[in-house]
Amino acid sequence: MNAPAAVTAVLALGSNLGESRDTLSRAVAELADHPGVRLQAVSPVVRTSPVGGPEQPDYLNLVVSVETDLPPHDLLAHCQSVENSHHRKREVRWGPRTLDVDIITYGDTVLDDETLTLPHPRAHTRAFVLQPWAWMDPEAKLSGTPVAELAARAEDLPGLEIYEGD
Repeated sequence: MNAPAAVTAVLALGSNLGESRDTLSRAVAELADHPGVRLQAVSPVVRTSPVGGPEQPDYLNLVVSVETDLPPHDLLAHCQSVENSHHRKREVRWGPRTLDVDIITYGDTVLDDETLTLPHPRAHTRAFVLQPWAWMDPEAKLSGTPVAELAARAEDLPGLEIYEGD
């Protein structure tokens, strides 16, 4: 049986509870600390206002590109195990969280089942995903459209800034 071909996946990470900057750094390392996942690139960290959900603190977000041999659902399980290691609670939709890890793209895979939708169904409208991704990979495209172009149109772009620390 042949090993699966490596695929490039884009993951978005966010945190707005606890020591968010440290959480994001540790989470990137933990995501790459798997034999089936190799880190390719990491975006700048950005500070953004929450989109949707209840009143809550600002988020820190970043995007990473990984090369993976894991099938999509196995990559999702790995992402969720990293979230769980940071005490992620799923109590309020779009609520505050210690860590959120979303698979934005998995190669050119299009998938929609009860546990995973690829590409991520809201990524094309979210500057907190698109702008860091565009900085990380200026040539990136999402469903055929340049990511930088999508970022420029995103409603949540105003106020997004590179996080320099407090």
